[in-house]
Amino acid sequence: MTQNYTSRDIYKQLYSEIMSLQRKPGAVLRENALCEEFGVSRTPIRSVLQELRIAGLIEVTPYKSTHVTRLDFDTISQQIYLRVAVETAVLLDFCALCTPEQMEQLQARNNALRRLVAQPDPVPEAFYHLDSCLHEYWFTATGKDQLWKLIQTNQNSYSRFRMLDLVEARNFEEIVREHDDLLQAIADKDADRVRAVCSKHLYGGVTRLGQELPTKFADYFVPGTRWPDPARKKDTASQS
Repeated sequence: MTQNYTSRDIYKQLYSEIMSLQRKPGAVLRENALCEEFGVSRTPIRSVLQELRIAGLIEVTPYKSTHVTRLDFDTISQQIYLRVAVETAVLLDFCALCTPEQMEQLQARNNALRRLVAQPDPVPEAFYHLDSCLHEYWFTATGKDQLWKLIQTNQNSYSRFRMLDLVEARNFEEIVREHDDLLQAIADKDADRVRAVCSKHLYGGVTRLGQELPTKFADYFVPGTRWPDPARKKDTASQS
């Protein structure tokens, strides 16, 4: 039975495919192929492509090509820097007020991730969602839910970078262990340890993908990307 796609359906599907890297950075999108895939005319496809362009997920060169936007590592680095600064401050606030019941809630969320990881083939998108739910907790618990929403805005590059880490490195166990370390630091109200583990955790994707960024995944990033110094990153990780 043929599905009748609306413009909203098409947008949501393409958005999901781009964010989950099913449509990879730099991948070409052709109007004719999309019309055939969704069984619609050019008008809704052009409307959807315009929305994706506004969201920063595709780039359109008139009369030439339309392709999925490549990742900008400099932007991603600054977004991680911002995330570390903001989330560390929120975590320190949370440490001062957290209750045993709240720690149980956090453990339950991390255990949900642990159960997912124990499955034969964990779904990266499901892991991403549960991971976000864990991090969101200390923002809402400290009354900073609007701040959480703010840092989620205009983070498409960083979100796709996180998916690249999950899809390619697939080191789910390491991420769960980092959560264990972070939750223990919170329970101990160890501010220095919270700072160190939070920074290590949020920079984890850069560390895990390492030398594959400028080699295996170079085509996913904008030309002329300045890559991090691996030696400096290694030293930073070891110090934390």
